[in-house]
Amino acid sequence: MSETHLAEARAALDAAGILPDDEIDIAGVALQFARIDAPELDWRSAAMDLSVLAREAVQAAAAAPEADAGDLEARRGVLAQVLRDFAGDTEHYDDLANANLIRVLERRRGLPVALGILWLHAAEAVGWPAHGVDFPGHFLVALEGPRGQLMVDVFAGGAAMTAPDLRALIKRFEGEAAELRPGLLAPMGRRAVLLRLQNNIKLRRQQADDLEGALTCAEDMLRLAPEQALLWREVGLMNQRLERIGAALAALERFLELQPDGAVASRVRAAITELRQRLN
Repeated sequence: MSETHLAEARAALDAAGILPDDEIDIAGVALQFARIDAPELDWRSAAMDLSVLAREAVQAAAAAPEADAGDLEARRGVLAQVLRDFAGDTEHYDDLANANLIRVLERRRGLPVALGILWLHAAEAVGWPAHGVDFPGHFLVALEGPRGQLMVDVFAGGAAMTAPDLRALIKRFEGEAAELRPGLLAPMGRRAVLLRLQNNIKLRRQQADDLEGALTCAEDMLRLAPEQALLWREVGLMNQRLERIGAALAALERFLELQPDGAVASRVRAAITELRQRLN
């Protein structure tokens, strides 16, 4: 991708960063992240694939009057049929491709959060309320209706999750003593879902000792979420490791503007003092 195309993608992230959460085009922003992450890929073809998914969802919903009437199980069935070719990548879960929406559309495989973005995209096209759920260890999608919500495991092909299923899932990730508790099914905003998607790329780059790549990813995340204090701290610390003292100071000072109190803020002030001494 040329510098011009990279600038276009980042400008799109900047524009999304000033929008109210409910106005963010979740699949469109994920596509811009993917475009930056893998500039050699055909992002325009991926955009066409998203349009096709939206049209198919609208057509399938029109043929399911019970779904239109608010039957959440019927809505789940419609979306599962539209997205039937997509599945969780159980063989190569940690592959970076599973968090890149362009590659997910090509391979029909992905992480739960990447697949969840496609489900949210299709539901929005039809006008059905839905949101992501930051369940411990496993991203879920909730379909909303007049009488409650239906939890869906998009990694497992869109399987409905009952209370016993959710209880078994939390025990799988937190141990046999874990139980369902208030707040576990709290809705995630669109911005939070997109940050979770990108966090997968950032973490995998850090694990591969690609600090430059991880820093670039974090900086692009800040374009979408410029008020994320802890992300500014992380950017500051990565710049510090790269010996970019000026950039590290700027990021850490921005963190303190957003989060001036608490133990973390005290540690950041100590880091800033040390960095300034190194400049003298």
